[in-house]
Amino acid sequence: MEVVSRIESRPEYLNFEAQRGARTLIEEIMLVKPGENVVITADTASDQRVVDVTAAAAFAAGANPVVIRYATSSTSAAEPPAPIAAAIAAADVWIEYQLGYIMHSNAFRAALANGARYINLTGMDVQMLVDTVARVDYAEVTELGWALVRLIERADEIRITSPAGTDVTAKIGGRPINLRGLPATQPGQSVMLSGQISFNPLEETQNGTVVFDGGAWPPNELGLLNSPIHCTVENGVITDLTGPGTDAAVFANWMASHDDPNMYRLAHWSLGFNPGVPQLTGRIVEDERVFGTVEFGMGTKGAWIGGDPWEAAAHTDASMNLPSIFLDGEALEVDGRYVHPEIVAICARMGVEGYAA
Repeated sequence: MEVVSRIESRPEYLNFEAQRGARTLIEEIMLVKPGENVVITADTASDQRVVDVTAAAAFAAGANPVVIRYATSSTSAAEPPAPIAAAIAAADVWIEYQLGYIMHSNAFRAALANGARYINLTGMDVQMLVDTVARVDYAEVTELGWALVRLIERADEIRITSPAGTDVTAKIGGRPINLRGLPATQPGQSVMLSGQISFNPLEETQNGTVVFDGGAWPPNELGLLNSPIHCTVENGVITDLTGPGTDAAVFANWMASHDDPNMYRLAHWSLGFNPGVPQLTGRIVEDERVFGTVEFGMGTKGAWIGGDPWEAAAHTDASMNLPSIFLDGEALEVDGRYVHPEIVAICARMGVEGYAA
């Protein structure tokens, strides 16, 4: 998935909207305070303009920005070089921009254990910073997120279908429903871009078929999917992975290359609702927040998600188009569009396209 700016001919974004986005990130999301050490990690695939404007915002807030850039990894969740691990372990705030992110690694866990407030913004470019941060009303998105959390928390069973063939069910079982994108208020807190909730139902109840036809990454050869990936899920584990095109073969080979059975375990189910992402972009952090999408994570499962965590050789995420979501048989969303009255009303107040005020 090549990281290429979509607004190369529009440098004014870097001077205005991107600066607003960086300031929001530093001051309102990561809550950076004067004197704090802000470590910004990037790789050779990162948009250097985003790195620079973020460092400038941290410096303007009175913090000590430290920028580290190194070679792009071919996978995710791999251990970084020792100097990277040492730097993030000493950070008060850590902002990760690498395409080959190291979230879920031992170095990541050590940094959080040492108190670093962390955000994963893998592959972020200038347009993404503008669309998903600078132009987003975080209060409104948070209101929508909490409403979705309450509805799912009250449900016993969740069922997700899609026109491509997804039909998977699971029991929530009292597991936590995590709203992502909240401000980093506590030492050791891991936050994400707004517009997503994530959870993992009881593993032994996750059964059916999941078809990815939106985005998937890693491996690097994927991003926007050209052909669907069909997964048979039994007790929370992918037991068969096929598809009519090359994307399924690429994904299956990459999964098998790790020789790790935990790679096939569903680590989380996620709903995306960032109004700044109306369609797929090929960047997984955006694609898993497309308004109305459903995304699944596979591989390493973090302790924060609920239930027992586990480690795997890597972590990957993939999404589907036009999902329908049913909570105890009641439709929350149909073909990618929320239909529950409470959610529709919030979307209308937000001015989301297609939801009448």
